Order: sequence, then C-alpha cells, then structure tokens
Amino acid sequence: MYTGIVQRGAKRGSELGFPTANIVVPYMELSGIYVARVKVGGNTYPAAAFADPKRKVLEAYILDEHLDLYGKEITIELLKKLRESEIFTDDKSLRATIADDIQNVRMHFKSL
Repeated sequence: MYTGIVQRGAKRGSELGFPTANIVVPYMELSGIYVARVKVGGNTYPAAAFADPKRKVLEAYILDEHLDLYGKEITIELLKKLRESEIFTDDKSLRATIADDIQNVRMHFKSL
C-alpha cells in the first residue's frame, strides 16, 4: 500500500478522459498498470493504477467517481498487475488501451 498527498500533475489523464489522482512515492520501483483500490477517508473505491518509477509517481483512476482529491491524503493498494507500461505514438491508441485496462479492472471486481 502506498499513501501520499494528491499532487497536481500535467493533467494528461484528464485530457484523455481519465483523470488520475497522483501521489509521489520516493521509493517507487514498480512499473506498469494495476488493478487497485483507493482509500480516501472512510471510503474505498475500485481503480486502475499506473506506477511510474522514473517519475516516482503512482497515479490512480477511480472508476465511476469524480472526486476533487487535490491536497488530500489517499492510500493506493495495488491488487494485481495487468501489464507493463507502453509508449504510444498517438492519443487514439493510448485512449483505447486505457479503456481496455479499465474494462479489465471492472471484470476483476465483478469476479470477486
């Protein structure tokens, strides 16, 4: 589990239609896309998470919620790795892959 204060990022996720809550994790060594849970206060939400060891950031897209989390403490629990990160040459391919990842996250939580 990783806990941190949500920081403002480059808003790239929002531009693609998938806003993320970003926390800095100085010791981040994991990489890739994960099924995750995000805990905020007393609530827990299903999420897709992206671990970026180069930027030392963990980003979480909370499914079906539009929460203003800037400046709030959250905990991201990584449950299952879906795939490694990829580099995309265009937004259309990236958006489609993120949508597939989110579908896989939904299927994971439905199977519980």
